[in-house]
Amino acid sequence: MESKSKNLVLRFVVLAVFLISGVKSWTGEIHGRVVCDVCADSSIGPEDHILEGAEVAVLCITKSGEVVNYQAFTNAKGIYTVAETMPESDRWNTCLARPISSFHDHCNHLGDRSTGIKFTYSHPSGHFHTVRPFVYQPSTAPSYCTETLSE
Repeated sequence: MESKSKNLVLRFVVLAVFLISGVKSWTGEIHGRVVCDVCADSSIGPEDHILEGAEVAVLCITKSGEVVNYQAFTNAKGIYTVAETMPESDRWNTCLARPISSFHDHCNHLGDRSTGIKFTYSHPSGHFHTVRPFVYQPSTAPSYCTETLSE
């Protein structure tokens, strides 16, 4: 909790500096979800669930060429969020989001299509980009998954 308040204070200070200096600021936000595909069937269904505490990395290249790296963890709803306020001239241009790890013993194998997602960030200030869900799977699917398939 303390690091969240320090982060909030730091963002407020940065925003205040931009406002005082006359630099036009820009705010961007990226979020997505991390899910456990219980039956490892590559589709999200009622048996699947979110993964709280999963780690995601987001790397962005700004318009000025700077590379910025963010680390995020999913909340109780399985959603991670990365947000930044910076000068308009330094805003994100291209980003890559990729899953790092799932701390759930029962669901820690990365799904086939969840290696990373590259995208262009072209949203105006105050808008967000949603990344498609990253999917983890168990090492072996529960028996009820195979029973449904054979019926």
